[in-house]
Amino acid sequence: MLKTKFIFLAFSALLSAQAFPQGLSTKNKKAIDLYIEADNYRVRGQYDQAIHLLKQAIDRDQKFEEAYYRLGTTYRSAGDLDLSSQSFEKALVLTPYPVKQKIYFYSLGDNYLRTGQYEKAKTNLEKFLSLERTDKILIDHASLWKSQAEFGLTHQNENAGYQIRQLSDTVNSHPMQYFPAVTADGQELIFTVRYGSAHNDNEDIFISYKDNLGRWQPPVSISANINTDYREGACSISADGRHLIFTICGPRGCDLYESKKEGEVWRKPVSLGVNVNSGGWEAQPSLSADGKELYFVSDRKGGLGGYDIWYSKKDSTGAWIRAVNLGRSVNTKYDEMAPFIHVNNQDLYFASNGLPGFGGFDIYVAEKNLSQWQEPKNLGAPLNDFEDQYSFVVSSDGTNSFYSREEGRLKSKIYQAAIPKKLQVHSRGNVVKGVVSDSKTKNPLRTEVELFDLKTNQRISVFESDSVNGSYVIVLPGKSEYALHVTELGYLFNSLHFNYEEKDLDQPLVINIEMQPIVKNVSTVLNNIFFDFNQFEINPRSYTELNEVIKFLNDNPKLKVEISGHTDNVGVESYNQQLSQKRAQAIVSYFLSKGISTSRLSQKGLGSQKPIKPNDTEENRQVNRRIEFKVIE
Repeated sequence: MLKTKFIFLAFSALLSAQAFPQGLSTKNKKAIDLYIEADNYRVRGQYDQAIHLLKQAIDRDQKFEEAYYRLGTTYRSAGDLDLSSQSFEKALVLTPYPVKQKIYFYSLGDNYLRTGQYEKAKTNLEKFLSLERTDKILIDHASLWKSQAEFGLTHQNENAGYQIRQLSDTVNSHPMQYFPAVTADGQELIFTVRYGSAHNDNEDIFISYKDNLGRWQPPVSISANINTDYREGACSISADGRHLIFTICGPRGCDLYESKKEGEVWRKPVSLGVNVNSGGWEAQPSLSADGKELYFVSDRKGGLGGYDIWYSKKDSTGAWIRAVNLGRSVNTKYDEMAPFIHVNNQDLYFASNGLPGFGGFDIYVAEKNLSQWQEPKNLGAPLNDFEDQYSFVVSSDGTNSFYSREEGRLKSKIYQAAIPKKLQVHSRGNVVKGVVSDSKTKNPLRTEVELFDLKTNQRISVFESDSVNGSYVIVLPGKSEYALHVTELGYLFNSLHFNYEEKDLDQPLVINIEMQPIVKNVSTVLNNIFFDFNQFEINPRSYTELNEVIKFLNDNPKLKVEISGHTDNVGVESYNQQLSQKRAQAIVSYFLSKGISTSRLSQKGLGSQKPIKPNDTEENRQVNRRIEFKVIE
């Protein structure tokens, strides 16, 4: 599931054929036998044995150029680029032929780029480009690498200001852990674990929870219903932590599956179907905070390069529509990997080896403006360097991140990085979470929880509280004014208001919601009804709430209700009573205009007679200025 670091090996056979068209340079039969025997080990991944035999072949003939070349490629496969470059340099000295020299310039340029030796990389790649005239694939790669070497030379001494630390050995307890995902409230870290150090070792999804002191606990297998004998990993968790989309790799390749959580139990996974999965390779999903959009990586036909980022969204029935390529604003003709869509649904983080960077895979961010992705921005050093960086995920408030980093051959660990202010998201998200319960019995309830943007009067997400424990988590995706509406058959609706334009929310809001059974005289405050100062005309921001109340009335056609207006105690009471009466009448008139029968509605203006709180602060007075909804029959 974690793709190989090096694209060099894809060209190995091609380069060998180009470099040595006229046979081997040695006449020493024993050296040739050792060289051939070494290749039998090399192709099986037994690099130590191959290296040992190639050194013996070189001992037999110190001018055996092809043995140095093969030693260089074997060291590279084993992950030792320094010894690989030393072998290529020795082979280069032994050949006077430009047709062979160019392959060494190409290989050395790539090696030096991947070890951060940008000047040497640039020099060798320029020499290669001066010699190669026909092979467009190699020319394109060398040109890209040369531009990256120049980028590295320009930016290698810059420091963007990240504060990076490796997570403790409690989390990094396996040879390889990578592709982290984190819940919106930052309390659960989910990632892929590879048990051993071989390419075909099994992979599973593990989870670590934060304790009350903010420490990550020892990771455990996420669920026996999810982890099997197949390879599971590269996952994305929904904002509420109850919807997992992940990769399963089996005999027929890699596809995306989903599982949903009820209480503490994950259901058996099901495939996302043919509109997402194809005959190609699908992996590395990222689910938007509202659960309606999915980004993932595929090498299917119709892409722009090797691995591209693709996109699907849910239709009105909740089914995924046919995936489309994210396009040239993000994808290149090389590889894009590990997308992560921030909870604000505007910032897309991903890894690419085809954009200006420090070499290999760097982390980039592209911001969406009016449905168009802007030019990706390299996130800079020391987050990015000449090594490969993958799987970068960002906290809801945009200040923190997690990512995995390879540390030698088949070893990787998860890191945490505080993001410098200048590189943080412009639109920060935050979390509202809690438990929904019955106000009488205190039993947890499964309810529908809807989030509306009052500036646009649009519903932006809808979730359900957990049927077993009543828990809910919902994301406020950025700066705006929000209404939260909670409904369940047989209960009076509940509404909350969040003005997230005026202040930053640094911590998740914990709000437990008690739902009142529908009985006579039960009442609730309409928290998202607004009037301008001293006015009784309804502010347009109120229409979202009013339309939800109308839906409730239509769903409960036998109810008769009273709308009452209330004020604070500032001013003359007779005026306050008159203003509250006019405001209550304005609400009733709106309901009548939408088809609610006049026989079901009544109104009262109570002025400041029934305050909820003492009128001793502006905050309390604001609470007392309200519209109430009461069931009278």
